Amino acid sequence: MRQSRHLGAGKTVTNATADDIRDGELLAAIDLGSNSFHLLVARYEHGGLRIIDRLRDSVRLAMGVRANGSLDPEYREHALACLARFGQRLRAIPQGRVHAAATNAVRRLANPQAFLLPAETALGHPIDIVSGREEARLIYLGVAHGLPESPQRRLVFDIGGGSTEFIIGKDFDALRTESVQVGCIASTLRFFPDGKYTAKRWRQAQTDIAVELQQFAEDYRALGWGEAVGSSGTAKAIGSIVQANGWSEQGITAAALGKLRDAIIDAGDAGNLRLAGLAEDRVSIIAGGTAILEAIFSTFALEQMIVCDTAMREGLLYDLVGRAMHGDPRAGSIAALASRYGVDRAQAARVHHAAIELFDQVAPTWGLGHIERDMLGWAADIHEIGLAIAHSLHHVHGAYIVAHSDLAGFTRQGQQALAAIVRSHRRKPDRAGIDALPERLRAPVRKITALLRLAALLERARTPEPLPALRLTVDDRTLRLDLPERWLQQHPLTRADLDQERDQIKHLDIKLQVRPVEDAR
Repeated sequence: MRQSRHLGAGKTVTNATADDIRDGELLAAIDLGSNSFHLLVARYEHGGLRIIDRLRDSVRLAMGVRANGSLDPEYREHALACLARFGQRLRAIPQGRVHAAATNAVRRLANPQAFLLPAETALGHPIDIVSGREEARLIYLGVAHGLPESPQRRLVFDIGGGSTEFIIGKDFDALRTESVQVGCIASTLRFFPDGKYTAKRWRQAQTDIAVELQQFAEDYRALGWGEAVGSSGTAKAIGSIVQANGWSEQGITAAALGKLRDAIIDAGDAGNLRLAGLAEDRVSIIAGGTAILEAIFSTFALEQMIVCDTAMREGLLYDLVGRAMHGDPRAGSIAALASRYGVDRAQAARVHHAAIELFDQVAPTWGLGHIERDMLGWAADIHEIGLAIAHSLHHVHGAYIVAHSDLAGFTRQGQQALAAIVRSHRRKPDRAGIDALPERLRAPVRKITALLRLAALLERARTPEPLPALRLTVDDRTLRLDLPERWLQQHPLTRADLDQERDQIKHLDIKLQVRPVEDAR
């Protein structure tokens, strides 16, 4: 893997802090794909990553997802056993240096937490669910680090088990991202459910897949690209077949793909399919992957594509490095959201400053770290985003915007947590929304919400007048806020708000005490 100081989204490494990754540290990425689970362990050396271990298991999780969104017990147990093996390899690596992400198959579950709770226990680390577009961003980040630098744009696609991601990017930046619900497992089950291949079925597959691709193809063609790149297992499997059979000397060509299609149809049945370069574990799903790739070639008028060895799992590693080394794409997403919806930057900055000042005073006692500090700052930056819709219930409008926007860098759980904080920053906290979060996020979100509520309340006047010296202490679940008595007398509305807040904040399982003190600022 190429060493690079570039970490995606145009970010580069800046000055180090205590949370920065040090030379020699081990990092790990776990990709819970719809077809295979992958574990990648790397050592951070001289600003780059050196892969030292890889593990893979063909779990085929997508095959176990039933029509009602439940997961077949056999596939569930296979997945948990795989994650337990991965967890043994990760025992020496601390929590903050492991990035695990689940994709389409887990997204499709009716109750993802029913799978994720035992999965996280088996792995020993949290597992995030990423959206299709976030998956695409991570794929491109991995691909960009696996290919030579190029001045031209690239069309990158990744045919997974349950979905296919498309990206147009340049350098380390993903310019366009899309995810469609066609994957090698899903398409095989849909078009060739009994393992029988016919020309008629193949034409139907081409037609139906092309309909999905046409939704964004024109936009992609308008932007343009210089080369096409396929990543992950399906692209590599097809590349191995066409080269082993002498159909292509390099990469995959349209002509070679046509020969592979004909060979599959001629076989007529998965049981008769024997091709040089075709691995045994790919036999049952190669038809679906090939049908998708041929539709891609046709829709985007491709004549040739190259195959890249790196993919989402490498992207997860570089994203992990970026978050630790101040190249976090989430900060850019929050800034873009604030700009798009015309957030009052001056007021947001005042609330942000007050919230962080309060956070730093209670974080050691409450066991909060830099992850929670970042989340509080981002919530403060956009807590009034709903005002772009209406003042009435603007916290509810804001939460909806946050929950349903494409925010690069955020996992599904992280985005839901941010939405819950924004929803609960005023009026009665949305306890049901907070309790719907994964258990590991509930207590931190309640604490972050309490701090944001206090900061927004104290800055309610929306004036540049500085706040008095704030002193916040915590004893278990009781917050004690000391404010100068003279300042409270001069701000009766704030004092009344604080009196009311004692009743509201109880819904977060937190008590508030406001104590007037003599020493004014």
